[in-house]
Amino acid sequence: MGATAEIIVFYILAAVITVSSILAVTSRKMLRAATFLLVVLLCTAGLYLLLNYHFLAVVQLSVYAGGILILFIFAILLTSSKGDRSESHDRRRRIAAFAAALAGAVITIVATAKHKVLYGDNATILGDNEIPMKQIGHALIGDGKYEYLLSFEALSILLLACIIGGILIARKR
Repeated sequence: MGATAEIIVFYILAAVITVSSILAVTSRKMLRAATFLLVVLLCTAGLYLLLNYHFLAVVQLSVYAGGILILFIFAILLTSSKGDRSESHDRRRRIAAFAAALAGAVITIVATAKHKVLYGDNATILGDNEIPMKQIGHALIGDGKYEYLLSFEALSILLLACIIGGILIARKR
């Protein structure tokens, strides 16, 4: 893909992420908000692909979009009744939220303008020095220093506890 096409795809993904994020936060229906969050996670995987980080894109799709979001949806469906809506916020909270969002946007624009974000001389950003999948796999599942087997085991226990909690909540109904 040419440089111009990559910039166009980046801006399209950024616009979809921005709009979907706003809709996820402002939506009154929880299931609809989770759907907008799914769109955000899918577009984030698209950004990873645009940067040639294939492993991160696959992890984003499988773990977050495939696993965590499905867990969110199950929790929403198990704990809410039909037609549940979120409460309306008062004016002070809306002004504070708008001010925080505006401050975040200004910080992001300043940081983006100050540094080269899309392109640079770094070979990793350009995708020339991508780490092989075998090396990533050994680092994730190994049990030595700087390897993450214990983290995966702790995460699996946490997810198991969430599943058991969801089952217990569903049985009470």
